[in-house]
Amino acid sequence: MKLDVVSIDSAKAGSIDLADEVFGLEPRKDILHRMVVYQLAKRQQGTHKSKPRNEVKATSKKMYKQKGTGGARHGNKAAPQFRGGGTAHGPRPRSHAIGLQKKVRKLALKHALSAKKAANELIILDSAALTEMKTSALVERFAKLGLKSALIVDAAVDNNFGAAARNIPNIDVLPAIGANVYDILRREKLVLTKAAVASLEARLK
Repeated sequence: MKLDVVSIDSAKAGSIDLADEVFGLEPRKDILHRMVVYQLAKRQQGTHKSKPRNEVKATSKKMYKQKGTGGARHGNKAAPQFRGGGTAHGPRPRSHAIGLQKKVRKLALKHALSAKKAANELIILDSAALTEMKTSALVERFAKLGLKSALIVDAAVDNNFGAAARNIPNIDVLPAIGANVYDILRREKLVLTKAAVASLEARLK
């Protein structure tokens, strides 16, 4: 399928052929959902931890006699039922990552690209490079392109472009090797350079 190519200054710059096996699939929400859950679970830190009763610093002296008080029998202030005592069955440091087959992860990226193409939210740039590191100049160019929320993917991110885009809200810049389902779906527009298209097609075909 053919798609028009534009320059960073919103001028026409020819057209490009997109591979149907990468950009022409019927998007499946179930596969995209599985991939997003996989990504978010994998990046969760898992450093949460509470102290069980054996780690709480408290006296182990029996606080009152065994019988005759009318209350329950207790012998340790670190027990979970006391204020300041240990936590019963609390969280422990662990990995939250779940498994997902490599072929499903690859397929999910294809479906994410296809979903953006099907929704007319895909823009192809001839290149994403700037001669100077000016955020204000880049904001003006994005306004002409109608970009308010976008992920911009290039084969290798230009230093000036990446630095200029860093402070713009809702604009993300990634190299093609870092393109992923979650970042593609969380932004309104997907902007690919011609070099990024070639890199993604070589990776996903």
